[in-house]
Amino acid sequence: MKKITSLLILAALFVGISSCDKGFDELNVNPTAVTSLNPVFTFNNAIISTAFPASSLIFEHPIVQQMYSPNSGVLAGGNFNVDNRGSAGPNAALWQGYFRNNIRYLVDVLNQTKNDANRSNLYNMVRIWKAYSFMVLTDSYGDIPYTEAGLGYIGGNTAPKYDTQESIYNDLIKELTEASAALDAAKPTEAGEVAYGGNIPRWKRFGYSLMLRVGMRLSKVNPTLAQSTVQKAVAGGVFQSNADNAVVRNDANYQNPVGVTLNSTEAANYYLTGYFVDYLKATADPRLASIAVRYVGAKSGPEQVAARIDRTPSIQIGMPLGYDNGSIPARAAADKLASFYDYSQLDRTRMGKLTAPTYLVTYAQTQLLLAEAAVRGWTTGNAADYYNAGVRAHMQQLGDYDATSLVSDANIATYLTANPYVATKGLELINTQYWVASFLNGPEVFANFRRSGFPKLTPNPYPGKEIKGNFINRLTYPDLEISVNKAKVDEAIARQGADNLDTRVWWDKQ
Repeated sequence: MKKITSLLILAALFVGISSCDKGFDELNVNPTAVTSLNPVFTFNNAIISTAFPASSLIFEHPIVQQMYSPNSGVLAGGNFNVDNRGSAGPNAALWQGYFRNNIRYLVDVLNQTKNDANRSNLYNMVRIWKAYSFMVLTDSYGDIPYTEAGLGYIGGNTAPKYDTQESIYNDLIKELTEASAALDAAKPTEAGEVAYGGNIPRWKRFGYSLMLRVGMRLSKVNPTLAQSTVQKAVAGGVFQSNADNAVVRNDANYQNPVGVTLNSTEAANYYLTGYFVDYLKATADPRLASIAVRYVGAKSGPEQVAARIDRTPSIQIGMPLGYDNGSIPARAAADKLASFYDYSQLDRTRMGKLTAPTYLVTYAQTQLLLAEAAVRGWTTGNAADYYNAGVRAHMQQLGDYDATSLVSDANIATYLTANPYVATKGLELINTQYWVASFLNGPEVFANFRRSGFPKLTPNPYPGKEIKGNFINRLTYPDLEISVNKAKVDEAIARQGADNLDTRVWWDKQ
């Protein structure tokens, strides 16, 4: 009997244990935890990470002579026409930021949505944004990973092959053609995305405006393909106003990388160039009052205080090129300034502030490209009308940085009357205005300068340059990329040319 009782107790214990095990898995799952991430949130991360890195202040802006630093070391680059590599050099910032974040996020979303009929609009929005991102990368470096890019954590490919820039551009045209046409307002519109809030007509106009840019980029290397691409873009429907601008809306949580640099460690180290300021002054351009500021009489960085601020256009003095930290003090004295801290800077309380938007593709740029297309006979319409619309749009766009930066309609009219479009100088006028309208979009202003040859800049006279030509033609591949993907990088170099600042990208033909 005692044995039977013991067996019954043991059986009861097993039943109890079995009963306790029922629902064990459920008890160990947090009912409020996220088990899957809506891909639109990943897409938003990609959009935010498209804002240009602060390295554009080291390379692109000095190359096109808009902003400049006389300092060497970590700030050396376009200011002295030298490379600046190293494992985390400024030549790597765009590469690392885009491939590590932007491209990786975009490829992930494409992988999640490609077979989901309910997310077809999201899928095609991502294709358009991916085309933009890869255009920035290939324009900056030349041949890059494209077809195998972003597959490291999806397919385990950590050594992607490099595609030729020509093949990349051919695919960009295909992607933009297909994705722009496939967007459909009758399907779920993805109101949660932060670029256009799911507005399908604006997404379509973005896709076709980007296609216009792609087409115009090919004007020297393949005019036939350039013309057909431009015509396809115009037929699809490009931007109609500044409301269509493709822009990253930086805020207190996702600050503008350029603004962060200009308001912290390098606040006193970057200046508007003499060429840029003098051009705006010579044409009485009202945008100078929106862009520039002088801390009059400042003898040091700490003396650049609000009490010294003067935004009067007539007193702005841009820093001349060709000087370094050792030689600029004497030049500043010759210019009758208190020190080099007295030269004009980008106003970091307005256009250069922490929350300043980052413009990617704009109505102003689009109208100016249409003006050039009209000059070339690739589209209908009057080049002068497109030109005037582009200039006007950029002046109005400045009000988006700060209400006090807006150029009034009266000042716009005065400027256009005093600086009319002249057909005999059409390409120069159009692309010089594109240079101004693309200010703070480092990759684009650098690319269009190489493509068009305008504005006609005098080469930086700094004596210590590393380049053989007059201007830097591309960014070099980062050392970190070479260390982890050397075989594929070497293949690209053998095909494209030496990995230096002189080698031209495919579309940049002399």
